[in-house]
Amino acid sequence: MTQNRFYEAEIGDLNLIAVGDTILVRPVRMFREKNFLALVELIRSADVAFSNPEALFHNYEMPAAAMPNVAYVVAHPRMIEEFKWLGFDLLCDAHSHSWDYGAEGLLTTLRHLDEAGLMHAGAGQNLAESRAPAYLETPKGRVALLSCVSSFPDGARAGEQRPDHLGRPGVSFLRHKKIYTVDRPSLDSIRLMDGKLGQEEEKGHWRRMGQFMSTPPVPDDTDAEFHFLGHHFLSGEDFSVTSVPNEEDLNDILRWVREARRQADWVLMSIHSHEYANGESGKGIEDPPSFLEAFARRCIDEGVDIFLGHGPHFIRGMEIYKGKPIFYGLGNVAFQNEVYPKLPADSYSRFGLGHHNTPADLYDMKTQVDDPSSKVESIYWEGLVAQPIFKGWNLEEVRLNIADQGQDQPRSRHGRPVLAGKDVATRALERMASLSARFGADIRIRDGVGYMTP
Repeated sequence: MTQNRFYEAEIGDLNLIAVGDTILVRPVRMFREKNFLALVELIRSADVAFSNPEALFHNYEMPAAAMPNVAYVVAHPRMIEEFKWLGFDLLCDAHSHSWDYGAEGLLTTLRHLDEAGLMHAGAGQNLAESRAPAYLETPKGRVALLSCVSSFPDGARAGEQRPDHLGRPGVSFLRHKKIYTVDRPSLDSIRLMDGKLGQEEEKGHWRRMGQFMSTPPVPDDTDAEFHFLGHHFLSGEDFSVTSVPNEEDLNDILRWVREARRQADWVLMSIHSHEYANGESGKGIEDPPSFLEAFARRCIDEGVDIFLGHGPHFIRGMEIYKGKPIFYGLGNVAFQNEVYPKLPADSYSRFGLGHHNTPADLYDMKTQVDDPSSKVESIYWEGLVAQPIFKGWNLEEVRLNIADQGQDQPRSRHGRPVLAGKDVATRALERMASLSARFGADIRIRDGVGYMTP
């Protein structure tokens, strides 16, 4: 420790490991493969290790919610000990499966995590609890984690508590909207369709009656701005698409970022976001949407040290903004999405299956073959193990490893991660380097490991 420093945390050094979606529903601690043990050692070597366990922890004590899912993601509560064994100590609660079993499933999950002593953030009994940071005490200082989700069913939104009324359990959420710019003839055609389909009459009715009927207000239309079938159109010279975060949600989340900045040495922000940038100018489906970029940079502006994005189940690019790393998509690190012991009737009926069918029947029907990897691109089976390293409060380096989840393995081994070999790692990192170049991030690859020096 440096002379005249009383506290180790004064030095400002931190070694973080961050992975994305970790659908881990079967035990792993008994495995002995060299590359698996290397992955475990990498995670355990960090001062702090973060994961999004995209599952609920319970034993099917409650019914499933009405969701558009095939997979209702559940892990037995004993799987929390597997996360601890692997070395994770900060977990995300806010993800697209948080509401698979309604409020009871979510609150049961939070209770099990609390009992296991794992720090977690992003959901709670009410909005304030879901927004609030979780704090982890480490030798390198106090670490705050905030977490939210932009891909969620409306019923999953946590509700604010009043002095005279309970809040609503749920997740910390970030709403957003897409804005479509079209030329004048196209906007006129949309107006014509709106009238011919009876939408204008309906919108007028809800503008008059919305407050009485307790429905959200219908925005007014103008000469240059029009709302059609729930979409927002603007008049312009050409065609373009963008997306923007909801200002009310953004400001409320940033309020808690400022709280964490004053209460901790290090601040992390996690967001689970499935949304794509397709249609946005100069972007492809693998790029982050505009609202996510805007949210990440605002978080850094307000004091976040490391921004952790996950959700689309593949790796996106990264950015260094004001000396802080932004990971727009960490991808999957474990993807055991075909070994749940139970699924609700809704999942079976979606494929025309009945009570006599079993989970294996459903998964066979879902993929049409017994080897589902043949139907899915490799990018879903290669996840990022990101390692930002700070020295003296400054980002010194970002190391990037790849977790291989066994795309070509049978279902019994499918989705279980090992540290990727050189060929797979190089392929995944080259793709990430290409996606990161638009942000000015220069990723160099040596022996299957990526390095980024600010």
